[in-house]
Amino acid sequence: MRTQCAVSYPHSNSVRFQKVLYLICAFQNISCGIHYLASVFMGVAPYHVCRPPGNLQNGEIWELSRCSRSKRENTSSLDYEYTGSKKEFPCVDGYIYDQNKWKSTAVTQWNLVCDRKWLAMLIQPLFMFGVLLGSVTFGYFSDRLGRRVVLWATSSGMFLFGIAAAFAADYYTFMAARFFLAMVASGYLVVGFVYVMEFIGMKYRTWASVHMHTFFAVGTLLVALTGYLVRTWWLYQMILSTVTVPFILCCWVLPETPFWLLSEGRYEEAQKIVDIIAKWNRTSSCKLSELLSLDLQGPVGNSPTEVQKHNLSYLFYNWSIATRTLTVWLIWFTGSLGFYSFSLNSINLGGNEYLNLFLLGVVEIPAYTLVCIAMDKVGRRTVLVFALFCSALACGVIMVIPQKHYILGVATAMVGKFAIGAAFGLIYLYTAELYPTIVRSLAVGSGSMVCRLASILAPFSVDLRSIWIFMPQVFVGTMAFLSGVLTLKLPETLGKQLASTWEEAAKLESENERNSSKLLPTTNNIGLEKTEAITPRDSGLGE
Repeated sequence: MRTQCAVSYPHSNSVRFQKVLYLICAFQNISCGIHYLASVFMGVAPYHVCRPPGNLQNGEIWELSRCSRSKRENTSSLDYEYTGSKKEFPCVDGYIYDQNKWKSTAVTQWNLVCDRKWLAMLIQPLFMFGVLLGSVTFGYFSDRLGRRVVLWATSSGMFLFGIAAAFAADYYTFMAARFFLAMVASGYLVVGFVYVMEFIGMKYRTWASVHMHTFFAVGTLLVALTGYLVRTWWLYQMILSTVTVPFILCCWVLPETPFWLLSEGRYEEAQKIVDIIAKWNRTSSCKLSELLSLDLQGPVGNSPTEVQKHNLSYLFYNWSIATRTLTVWLIWFTGSLGFYSFSLNSINLGGNEYLNLFLLGVVEIPAYTLVCIAMDKVGRRTVLVFALFCSALACGVIMVIPQKHYILGVATAMVGKFAIGAAFGLIYLYTAELYPTIVRSLAVGSGSMVCRLASILAPFSVDLRSIWIFMPQVFVGTMAFLSGVLTLKLPETLGKQLASTWEEAAKLESENERNSSKLLPTTNNIGLEKTEAITPRDSGLGE
C-alpha cells in the first residue's frame, strides 16, 4: 500500500536506517544522563575543620571546629577538656578538608561550607532550572530552524560548556557554565527524542521511546565509575564531558526529518530523504507528492484542517477532567522527585558511595524493559499503581532498617529506584492516552513542566535529612503512596483507541474493561501512522 512506504516503513522487515539513526541519537542520551547527575560527587562536602591562623604566636592554643575556631585565654592548660574562657573567631583562613575520599570537589575549591553552604545547595537546583528553560527554548528553535541543526548545536554546547565548567576560575563562572550546560542538555533530550520518533514507525515507537531512558541510565553508571577512578572534581568533569565527542563527530551525517521539511514546504528535500531511507532499508520508495495528494483528497476534506489552539484551562474542562489533570500532575511530580531523590541520596546510604549510585543506575535498565512488557499485558494503570506503591513501601522499609545494616538499606533503595523508574518511564505514554487529541500535547507538556519543578526541589528534599535523617524517605514515600491511591481513580487505556474529543475521553471513565477480544494497544495502531507527526511539545521528555 503506497501510504505505508513513507518515512517509517512500519511493516518493513528491514529497518537498518532507523536502527543506525536510533543508536547514534540514543548514545548522546548517555551524555545527558552524565551531566544531570554529575553533581552527586562534584558537590560533595567532605568532613572539614577550620584552618588555624597562619601567624601563630608562641604559646597560643587554638580549638578548631567545623565552622569556627577558638583561642584559649589560659595558655597554661593543655587539657583536652577546657572549661576556661576562650575567644571565638571566624574561619578567615579557610578550612582543612578530609581528602581520604575526595581530593577536591567544587565545595572544597571555593569553600562552600558553613555560612557559604547555601551556595553549594544551589548547584543542582540551578542546573535543573536550566533544564526547565532549555526544554522550552530549544523546542521552539527546533520548530523554526529544524531538528538537525539544534541537535548539532546542543551537542557542541554540551562539550563546550562541560569543559568550561571544569576550568571555571570562580564559583559564579562555574554556575553559569553549568546553567548553560543544563539548557543544551535538556534541549538535546527534547529535540533528540522528537527527532528519533519522527523516523520510527508506530510498531516500534513504544519500545524506542521508553528505552531512550535506558541510555540515560547508562550515563549514571559512567558517573559512578568515573567518580570512583577520578577524585579531582575538575578532571572528573572534563573526562565526563568528552563522552559527547563521538556524537559531535558523526552527527553531521544525520539528515533532517521529512516531517519537518514537509511542514516547511521543502518537498524536494523531503523526497530525497525518503529515497535514502528506502535505499538503506532495501525497499521501494514512494512519491510524497502522490501521498500528499491522496491525503488532501481523502475523506478529511480538500484542505488541511485548521488546528485549534488551546490554553491550560482546557485541562480543567470539567470536574472529572480537572481531577484527572491534578492526579496526572501529581504522578509526574512524584516520579521526578523520587527519581532524583534516590540518586542524589545514594552517597548517604552507607557503604561505598560509588557502588551505591552504580547499583541504583543498573536497576533502571530492567525497569524500563519490564514496563514495556507489562503495560501491554496487564495495563498501564495497574503497572503504574503497583510501581508507586512499591516505591512508597521501599521508602518505609528503609526507615526501619538499622543504619549498621546498610547493605539491606542499599538493596531496598534499589527496589525503590526500580519502582519509581518504572513509573517515570510509563507516565509519558499514559498521559498521552488519557487526553483527547485537541489537548494531548498540552497535557504531556504541562506534566513535563511539573516534572522539572520536582527536579528543582529534589536536592532540597535530600537536604532535609539535616532535620531528620529519614525526612527524604518520608517525603517521597508519602507522595508515592498518595499518587498510587489517586491513580486507582484513573481509567485504563490499554486496548482503547486514542480519544479525539472530550466526549470520547469521558467514556474512558465509564467503560467497563473488556476482558475478551481486546484491541491492540494504541501505540501499535498502524491506522494512525499516515497522519501522525510528533512535535517538541508532544515529547515531554523531562529526565
